[in-house]
Amino acid sequence: MIKVLLADDHELVRKGFRLMLDAQPDLGVVGEAADGAEAVELCRRLRPDVVLMDLHMPGLDGVRATELITAELPEVRVLALSTFDLDENVVAALRAGAGGFLPKDVSPEELIEGVRVVHRGESAVAPRLLTRLIGTMVHASRPRPIPAELDGLTDREREILVLIARGRSNTEIAQDLSVSPSTVKNHVTSLFAKIGVRDRAQAVIVAYEAALIRPGE
Repeated sequence: MIKVLLADDHELVRKGFRLMLDAQPDLGVVGEAADGAEAVELCRRLRPDVVLMDLHMPGLDGVRATELITAELPEVRVLALSTFDLDENVVAALRAGAGGFLPKDVSPEELIEGVRVVHRGESAVAPRLLTRLIGTMVHASRPRPIPAELDGLTDREREILVLIARGRSNTEIAQDLSVSPSTVKNHVTSLFAKIGVRDRAQAVIVAYEAALIRPGE
């Protein structure tokens, strides 16, 4: 059973999400929070597997709550939700450790699958939507220092990082490079460890900020 915590300041939204998730045999809502501070506290107490985190809440917002939760409880995965597709807070939440992003008007099927995907440790954002979203927001944001860890990447790892930023899956990367998927997986694990990211969402951000790829490429 995947334990889910709902964090949204609208009670009707929480009720709707609860009905969707509790109807699934492998999902169960273990708590509800009306703001970020309550979400952090409930995570400490209930230790959910996944948090559905609204980014726009009064008081402690979803971005800061995500940062606190992922820093203190790295085993808890956060799936960020926003009303706006190109909300700058989405990139901030991914930087803070969220495992993915979905717009709040997604279908029940997409929401349910998003929870399962994030729980598996993968990004719950479609690769090409992720690339467009992050590319747009990083391009418009203030430049950030390039991680020194990039110097430690092998040529192959750097090549794979660029392909990830272009929205390629591991299978597609394996086909592009004429290697096995298991080889790609090993390279991905190594480069994630070297640049200090948890998932593909954060890896894409690093690639854009390091100018390894630019929006539109």
